[in-house]
Amino acid sequence: MTDTLPSIRAFLDGAGSTYEVLACDPELADTHAFCEHYDIPFENSANAILIKAKKGEPNYTLCILLATHRLDVNHRVKKKLDSGKVGFASAEETRDVTSMEIGGVTPFGLPGELPIWVDKAVMACEYIILGGGNRSSKLKLGPQALLTLPNIEVVDELANVIKPKGI
Repeated sequence: MTDTLPSIRAFLDGAGSTYEVLACDPELADTHAFCEHYDIPFENSANAILIKAKKGEPNYTLCILLATHRLDVNHRVKKKLDSGKVGFASAEETRDVTSMEIGGVTPFGLPGELPIWVDKAVMACEYIILGGGNRSSKLKLGPQALLTLPNIEVVDELANVIKPKGI
């Protein structure tokens, strides 16, 4: 797998974005493990999840949501994609489409034609932590940096807050 961090840095620098690259043990790249080990608040950790519409040719969309939320695949995403069958892309599909491993996927440095949907709750954060293009780094930046991306759309209620069990 090619390290995409240099091209991601070039994009962010070219867009004038302020960011910080955080080192990450690749074994701790998955959100829950990363947040617990590095004492990062879940409400500032953002996941980049590749979704596949299965109607006709596979059609992919990258969704960005907070770790405290669950993507509304069966309702909001399905309706927005206008597809009867929608699901999460496999690890192999994610690598093929993004050139990144799950746990390191970021919206920066992706093919320009790939739609990117950001849950509105992400934009309310002071800062977010998301994949750095590989499993050994994360990016810390203001969510406004996402608006410099092509094909970006902020979507209201793309994801729902995860409620603790028993509520």
